[in-house]
Amino acid sequence: MTTEYLDDIGVKAKKAASALARLTSNEKNMALTLCAESLEKSIDDILSANEEDMKNAADITDAYRDRLRLTKNRIADMAKGLRVIAGLPDPVNEVIAMKSLPNGLIVGQKRVPMGVIAIIYEARPNVTADAFGLCFKAGSSVILRGGKEAIKSNAAIAQVFNNVLQSLGLDANIVQLITDTSRETARELMKLNRYIDLLIPRGGAGLIRAVTENSTIPVIETGVGNCHIFVDESADLQKAAPIIINAKTQRPGVCNAAEKLLIHQSIARDFVPAICEQLQSKGVQIRGDERAARFTSGIIPANDDDWDTEYSDLIIAVKIVDNLDDAIEHINAHSSRHSEAILTESYTNSQRFLNEIDSAAVYVNASTRFTDGGEFGFGAEIGISTQKLHARGPMGLKELTSTKYIIYGNGQYRQ
Repeated sequence: MTTEYLDDIGVKAKKAASALARLTSNEKNMALTLCAESLEKSIDDILSANEEDMKNAADITDAYRDRLRLTKNRIADMAKGLRVIAGLPDPVNEVIAMKSLPNGLIVGQKRVPMGVIAIIYEARPNVTADAFGLCFKAGSSVILRGGKEAIKSNAAIAQVFNNVLQSLGLDANIVQLITDTSRETARELMKLNRYIDLLIPRGGAGLIRAVTENSTIPVIETGVGNCHIFVDESADLQKAAPIIINAKTQRPGVCNAAEKLLIHQSIARDFVPAICEQLQSKGVQIRGDERAARFTSGIIPANDDDWDTEYSDLIIAVKIVDNLDDAIEHINAHSSRHSEAILTESYTNSQRFLNEIDSAAVYVNASTRFTDGGEFGFGAEIGISTQKLHARGPMGLKELTSTKYIIYGNGQYRQ
């Protein structure tokens, strides 16, 4: 039954992708604008569905509950994201390069839709809107498989888009939500390479590992954020403290929140107790190495696993390092390659950090919370890639396209 169910979805997605590829930029932009308006008109229905999900969700952390919760402002932000996407340049059919060869052939390369994109994600209803908007503008149909905790919210949002597409005479199967949230269906979806061109997991380490280990579809890894902040000996500590507090506490459950704090040994005596007091006042549990624990009370001893853990909660691990070399070595050994920041007034140290840290986003004197498609001007994001092929960092429209070569001839044939 699962195979037949997914085959039907795959066939419909493939057919819808072909029709979508023929739409003009103006037609896509008009549809996205109408979807944004319809989202705003459907706020009450979406909030009602989300309330049911919130009631049904049991034994989840506050951070996880925050990701699941929708509000009027968050739905308004989803609508705003769709409008921003509509206003962005359309990457489809963009000619990247064109050159003439000595034999008279003109060889070019242009962006084309990926085709069919599938996304497996956890309790993040906003992904339903972001994924649809970006995939639609990039010319690809999308198959969505969200977590069971958000099924009613996801269904309500997807239905808004289906209704708008139908009202415009377009194929509603441009966006399809898998309503069967069983693990068996997720595993079978990972094998649907005869229909799906790209699979993107958005969620925790367990989900991403399961997808990368089991998928027969090309995968872009996203999401896991074991993000670091290093406070250098030359840092402006008045500037540093608000950045750290923001990176850890604004939304601790998201992947760009800071999870580790490295502090140069020469400033540790004064800065460790000061920053720990501020973090603890915000409800943050602090774990630390032996050196950090010497400077203040209330630090829980960190174990080896802590340095590799994405907490997604009000928890941070603190480590004292001897110098910039130690900081860079530790980060590159334990980071998930997401986002790292150095707080420093030294130009030389900032440039070394930027050059030697092997992560998708590297900051100087700014919060890691800015690693986000909206903040980077993409309107929204499909996820934040922590790998190097074929995209890295926040993935917007261009990252959701492929390319092909176009060749103009005038009777040439190869000798």
